Amino acid sequence: MKSRLLLCSVAISILAANLAAQSPAPTAPPPPGGRAPQVPSKSPALPAASPSVTPTTQDLVNSLGPADLQAVITLLKSNFTDPDAITDTELSRATVEGLLVRLPRGVMILPNKENPSGAAPSVFYNEVIAGTVGYVRLGSLNNANLQTLDKNLSTFAGKNVNALIVDLRASQATDDLAVVAEFAKRLCPKGKAILTLRKPARRQDRVFTSDRDPAFRGLVMVLADSDTAGAAEAIAAALRFYDKALVIGQPTAGRAAEYSDLPLPNGKILRLAVSEMISPEGRSLFPEGVKPDLPVEMSLADKRQIFQLSGEKGMSLFVYEAGRPHMNEAALLAGTNPEVEAAEAAQQRRGRAPEKPPPHDPVLQRALDVVTSLEVYQKR
Repeated sequence: MKSRLLLCSVAISILAANLAAQSPAPTAPPPPGGRAPQVPSKSPALPAASPSVTPTTQDLVNSLGPADLQAVITLLKSNFTDPDAITDTELSRATVEGLLVRLPRGVMILPNKENPSGAAPSVFYNEVIAGTVGYVRLGSLNNANLQTLDKNLSTFAGKNVNALIVDLRASQATDDLAVVAEFAKRLCPKGKAILTLRKPARRQDRVFTSDRDPAFRGLVMVLADSDTAGAAEAIAAALRFYDKALVIGQPTAGRAAEYSDLPLPNGKILRLAVSEMISPEGRSLFPEGVKPDLPVEMSLADKRQIFQLSGEKGMSLFVYEAGRPHMNEAALLAGTNPEVEAAEAAQQRRGRAPEKPPPHDPVLQRALDVVTSLEVYQKR
């Protein structure tokens, strides 16, 4: 019964939006004689109406009870001007369409079984920035990148690395949760639960617990955004809970779930979230994901360009903004900048346009600023 009412609710939501778009706006009938009624000049003043918010179509649909939902369907079938728009097939299509809209991270229809599930695997990257800050971009959460992480963490002690920035902005979802748990074990305390996979329908929990001592015990920062998906979101939540790591960047994808692909009769695939991931503090990470402690805006295009170039040029180039040329007193009074003008003139003589400055990574910059500030505070 509940599922039937849910389907009715979703179908009504879609149909209401479509019918509203088709129906013309009502117009008031003209007054007798074609003249507008006259308002008395000395009518008593009326109290000002209190401001109100106009409910949305979704608000109105959500306010309908079981009897209202069934009545709407019945009235539509018997009274709407276009009977072909209210057939059982159209109602079913509206229901499915509405569920895809209402549950965008939990329900998906794929063209076929061979449909790619995501981008190509992302490689691991590491660098020591500012002499004492380790930076690791985990990339895809697979065995190859896990082995590379182990090698890098083992060398940090000899390099006097006392802070670690874990970049999860290129870590996509993966089905191998055991490997994902291994990544978190390198940084979380032994004997603690890292993530829990819960199937509400069967009341089954699968708990992943650390069985080893962490390989790094210093200050940890986590970078995340909408490319941080699946089990990578659980890693971010575990590091924040156990290591008091600050999550910097943008909200994660909200896909911290286990999915099943179910075949449809015509060959298409219905992908459903069948289990949700629970953080160590007991909060479900699906579908809300992980919200940053320090929100920092950055376009995905700039970030991906930086990640692509970092293999050749390193990350430091994209962290620190280049300083502007200093102006002398005469130039300041004249409102000019001789250094910039000379450089642009030289480039134009060589037949080239002025060079575009490299993209900037404000998320990593903020993390480094926090690390530096904490180090200064601790030394006081």
